[in-house]
Amino acid sequence: LNQRDLVPMIGSRSKVSEVLSGSRTITMPMARALHRHLGIPAEDLLKEPVVQAKNREADIDWRRFPLNEMTKRGWIERRDNPREHAEELVSALMRKAGLAEFPTALYRKNDQNRANAMTNPYALNAWCLQVLAQANQRELTADYTRDNPAELLDQVAKLSPAYDGPRRAVEFLAEQGIAVEIVRHLPGTHLDGAAIKSSQGRPVIGMTLRYDRIDNFWFVLFHELAHAILHLSGDTLAFIDDLKLDSTSDEEMEADVLASESLIPQDVWESSGIAQNLSSMGVIALAHELGIHPAIVAGRARHKLQDYRLLSQFVGTKEVKHLFHA
Repeated sequence: LNQRDLVPMIGSRSKVSEVLSGSRTITMPMARALHRHLGIPAEDLLKEPVVQAKNREADIDWRRFPLNEMTKRGWIERRDNPREHAEELVSALMRKAGLAEFPTALYRKNDQNRANAMTNPYALNAWCLQVLAQANQRELTADYTRDNPAELLDQVAKLSPAYDGPRRAVEFLAEQGIAVEIVRHLPGTHLDGAAIKSSQGRPVIGMTLRYDRIDNFWFVLFHELAHAILHLSGDTLAFIDDLKLDSTSDEEMEADVLASESLIPQDVWESSGIAQNLSSMGVIALAHELGIHPAIVAGRARHKLQDYRLLSQFVGTKEVKHLFHA
């Protein structure tokens, strides 16, 4: 058998890969299917996995964190020689993030990370810790529930036409129990955003705003919201995204589809005829019909046509960061 042969029993290629690598435990439906179709004894499928005792932090070289940049940004305490105090300084940031130990599972390389191959893992870890630390300090007035996610996404989209729509969206989501943290990316991270589960089980969205444009803000936000709604449960701790990259993982494709459909449904896009007759008036008319910012329509057209010189007057360049003093 190869991995493809196991998809009908386990659910998707990415899940098969995770089960075989030991990063995902099998569910009862998976166990029943494997027993029924492959004849694997039920008692073997139900055994607890043997976990070798291991110090997760043993292989971490604390000095490889970007300590000088973290100090400059105020993430860690200033020390004369930070490399000598690296473990102490990063551990303090972990405590601010609400973590008792270094969460190696959060950042390991897997299908859930839509990450550039050149990403510096220590810089990425530092960024994620800062996102969680900021979220830990944020006042959330409610617990997040997955009730009626379509309504939640629609309410967020309807905030986009306002000049300060991005800031309103962050405030609105905090009222729904979802923390959105703007943290400028570190050199070597090649990062747009992430959806992370906090130690309290809350969804946390991190955004870098590395492309300071309105269209980019809304797609990144909706992509990470899609992960929070669809995938951030069970043992899954995080999705790390460089959205310039294509991905074949089921979760990434599902998040892309939900984000796109929530902003501009495909049937509306096709019936508008805007792809065949692209014009400024068409962009404004479709945005008005959907109650969203014209930048979102322009961004979709540019992406569909793979021509990023088009409609640049609509995409809102340098109109997001100033709202967050980022």
